[in-house]
Amino acid sequence: MTVSFKTIENQVLQETLYHYRVDPGMDLYVLPRPGYEKKYAIFSTRFGSIDNSFRVEPEEEVTVLPDGVAHFLEHKLFEDDRGNVFDRFATLGASANAFTSFTQTTYLFSCTANFDKNLQVLLDFVQEPYFTEQTVQKEQGIIGQEIKMYEDHPQWRVFFNLLEGLYQKHPVRKDIAGTIESIAQITPELLYRCYRTFYHPANMAVFVVGDLEPDSVGELVENNLAPRNYEPLGTIVRLFPEEPEEINRRRTVQELVVSDPLFFVGFKDTVVGKLRGRELMRREILMELLLDIIFGTSEKLYNELYRENLIDEDFGAEYTAEYNYGFTMIGGETRDSDLLYEKIMVALEKSKIDGITAEQFERHRRKILGSYIRRFNSLEFIANNFLTYRFRGTDLLDLPALLQEVNRGEALSLLEENLSSDRHTVSLITGGDPR
Repeated sequence: MTVSFKTIENQVLQETLYHYRVDPGMDLYVLPRPGYEKKYAIFSTRFGSIDNSFRVEPEEEVTVLPDGVAHFLEHKLFEDDRGNVFDRFATLGASANAFTSFTQTTYLFSCTANFDKNLQVLLDFVQEPYFTEQTVQKEQGIIGQEIKMYEDHPQWRVFFNLLEGLYQKHPVRKDIAGTIESIAQITPELLYRCYRTFYHPANMAVFVVGDLEPDSVGELVENNLAPRNYEPLGTIVRLFPEEPEEINRRRTVQELVVSDPLFFVGFKDTVVGKLRGRELMRREILMELLLDIIFGTSEKLYNELYRENLIDEDFGAEYTAEYNYGFTMIGGETRDSDLLYEKIMVALEKSKIDGITAEQFERHRRKILGSYIRRFNSLEFIANNFLTYRFRGTDLLDLPALLQEVNRGEALSLLEENLSSDRHTVSLITGGDPR
């Protein structure tokens, strides 16, 4: 069997990416890294926690899911009629894992030996679901305990309280695992319905990286899928409520056991839903630059806040951009949340008035470019991020080149547009009684 790969050359990183579309429509990506001992494989589906209302064309019927189905399905696939899949990976010397995000579910392993056998295990268990009333009820108890645990997790709660403050209707405001009440509604039939829709190869992709031959990987994947006789999948139409531009609430305070208050301020991006592909990536890069210029560890503000004991080394500012939502969050642990909030807002307004110098922009561009290029030496970084970018219609390997294209004028425009005081919320976890 001959697999006809398309090669994509990246001049900046001096990489060659191999792409092949496996019948019935699954994308396979192979990034050879000769000389690397470790190998990674990722198998992902575009099914995350926000995909809770959908239909499949040409059908008109809409399926509405209880919260937490994508995460529940991820858990259930690791157990089948042969037992626990983790044991099979361990026998072959591999380390396996999985995660569910707002937009995708990903299964992965890394190994130094038996790559082909481990890849077979990955492909098999993800494509061979096994759900019964008994196993679903058992999992409801397990995930129920996980949900209760995260209800008391300060970092988890400060994050989702922030999202609930920013969003009025969008499902990104909901916990990825759902609630005890929502997962109680999950049945084997519902899981199979979601599985047949979102775990069809046309909605999935495989990415592998390491000292590998693309042709042998392609043949293995194609031979695994061919006997399964998949029917064509119609277009998945994901349905979302119309989200207002206004935030949901200005401030959320929750009391938990923490040594110092945990504080974040968040800003709602109302433009990302209109952007796709490289424009979305461009916005992400510009926001990363802006946040590093204002709040980076080399800047005056960060060092002043640190000397005043208002922040510690975990303080940070980050931006998230997906195809229909986006937000900025800034903060960390602090002894005085009111004073930190004031200084953050003053710094943002000062940056809007004073602008960004050409020297600042170029210095931080070089810093981030160097950081990106170093991170591409990590197979783990590439493996864990490649398909996330592909599902957004972009290419992780294009990041360094695009970073070199953006300009200071774009950054200045985005500073005013995307960090608006009218669209911000505060999330605060204060200390409770440790008894």
